[in-house]
Amino acid sequence: MTGSARMRHGARAFSTLPGVVRSVGLLEEIANGSPYVAPIRDDLRIGLYGAGDFGRMALDVLTALWIKPAFLIDRNPDAARRNPVFDGIPIYAPEETPDALKDQAQILVTVATAAYAPIESALYDHGFQHVAPFYDYSERYRHIHPLSNGWRFEGLAAHDQAMIVHVLQGLEDDVSRAHHLQFLAWRRLRQEWTFDGAPIDPSNRYFIPEVETLLGTGEHFVDAGAYRGHVSVDFARRRPDWDSIAAIEPDPLNRAEMERGFAAAFQDLNKQPMRLDCALGAANGEAAFHHGLGYASQLSATGGLLARLRALDDLDLAPSFLKLHLEGGELDALKGASQTLAKHRPIIAATIYHNDDGVWRTPLYLMQTLKNYRFLLRLHAWCGTGAVLYALPRERSEA
Repeated sequence: MTGSARMRHGARAFSTLPGVVRSVGLLEEIANGSPYVAPIRDDLRIGLYGAGDFGRMALDVLTALWIKPAFLIDRNPDAARRNPVFDGIPIYAPEETPDALKDQAQILVTVATAAYAPIESALYDHGFQHVAPFYDYSERYRHIHPLSNGWRFEGLAAHDQAMIVHVLQGLEDDVSRAHHLQFLAWRRLRQEWTFDGAPIDPSNRYFIPEVETLLGTGEHFVDAGAYRGHVSVDFARRRPDWDSIAAIEPDPLNRAEMERGFAAAFQDLNKQPMRLDCALGAANGEAAFHHGLGYASQLSATGGLLARLRALDDLDLAPSFLKLHLEGGELDALKGASQTLAKHRPIIAATIYHNDDGVWRTPLYLMQTLKNYRFLLRLHAWCGTGAVLYALPRERSEA
């Protein structure tokens, strides 16, 4: 079968943004549609497409699984060859890849900053025969590696649809509804939907314009799931008049990198972020934590580290802006923060794409818990990733 005749992931473009009524109709199409998931060949060598941050992360995941890719494809192979991360791995431009590799390798796409469907189509047109998203491949190893970005909603029951309708109604604008539908279409059908007027912007995650306009002097920022501190540093750059920053990160390797980054970014010894070595949860305790996975480190039964688990309500913090990126632990963390949220009414930016809590449970929990808030949903990446729910207290808009 030639590349041009192969089945491909669907792509669907809409010229207008969906209102509530149209969103409900499109939700029914998602619920009733037939998914296409690219087959993955276990008998073939692995080739990666993409040498950016995602490609480097994918290489780390494969290394942890004792799998070595046979080669890497990138549109800028010379730059990729200069990156020591990829030492020892043959690197080709798509058009320069030997024909034997095009036919005898499983290509895993490691790009989330651009639409997947055009990349897949271009690879087939170049003669590659077996193409799939990397996250669909990594999902097969969840029993030993907890990276969860490849999950798929097998079906949307009537109850799920009813709850999603409540979320669609509770979102503030049609851009949010478009992004939620785009998120659902990938997670349910592996279809790539796009809407004119609802672009995906990878550059402003957590700091969309609607958040930026609310930020004032003396903010108290809580960075939960701080990873290596990049978001804390970005926040301080955007708001140099910040009052406090609390970076919460349980992975010791990430914290070591965070300390190096903070040393360079925060040179005033009298104005330093607070560092907290714990994971957030619904209650205090201890839990298995899988560390050493970079930004994929997370609470998981596969982990060998016993992490302190703390409810945000017990940390004596007073956030005016709360960011949560917890690899699927966001809902529990929010439940452990109910008193803090009620008392301090912070801006909230919470990732919702690591498990199916993000389809409706996490958004609906906040919508039912937080009164007089606006709720926005934005995608900051493709392949059903980068979805962030923003909760904005209305009184800050009126100040």
